[in-house]
Amino acid sequence: MNQNASDISSRLELAIDAAREAGRITLDYFRRDDLEVQRKGDDSPVTAADRQAEKHLRRRIAETFPDDAILGEEFPERPGTSGFQWILDPIDGTKSFIHGVPLYGTLVGVEHEKESGLGVILIPATGECVYATKGQGAWYASGDNPPRPARVSNCRRLSEGLFVTSEVLGFDQLGRREVYDKLQAAARLSRTWGDCYGYMLVATGRADLMVDPVMAVWDAAALLPILEEAGGTFTDWQGRATIHAGEGIATNGQILDEVLAITRNR
Repeated sequence: MNQNASDISSRLELAIDAAREAGRITLDYFRRDDLEVQRKGDDSPVTAADRQAEKHLRRRIAETFPDDAILGEEFPERPGTSGFQWILDPIDGTKSFIHGVPLYGTLVGVEHEKESGLGVILIPATGECVYATKGQGAWYASGDNPPRPARVSNCRRLSEGLFVTSEVLGFDQLGRREVYDKLQAAARLSRTWGDCYGYMLVATGRADLMVDPVMAVWDAAALLPILEEAGGTFTDWQGRATIHAGEGIATNGQILDEVLAITRNR
């Protein structure tokens, strides 16, 4: 194992442990009648659970890797000198969380010199976790069961597949409703089992396509290494493998060209 791989591997252990701990923090607030929901400047919701979970993630990272940079959704960016940057979303799917829906998650991604190398998706309420490091495969764990390889589906055509997305409104806001309508018409089945849970479904072969028209970097950072190591793809709407485009498509790889033929049209 080269030094960079060793450095990534050591960060993976912390990423999984810290994500599980942060997930338990969110469960302390989940479905509480006294949960206070505030609005941020962009009108998106935020709760004490979001903030406490991110504070915990930041503290754990800073204790073990004090020279690493940290970028998170809820607090200012912390610079670093190691070349590693942690990208955090303490609750991806806050709207699901505040309505008591269990399909929300904690996301942890790590870049090294701007290249995605590590991702963790943890779904606290269901006990599911999928994680990956570049070149070491993707792994899925549920409850107390030992991790097993995470693999995308073998679906060859969208007409045989399941298409999931976070919400239809995002397509409308970008003036791209025709993309959603065409994907829904082409797919065998479509559902809004979205946010990071939808990407987990693709990575574990339970869905074949996930599309988001609007994403922040902390929504996307964990996803690219997981989808690629599971045998699939994570790209923007033009087919570029990036976490910085503000949009995302996850596929099993076999239906990517069919999907891009729809999303690329302007």
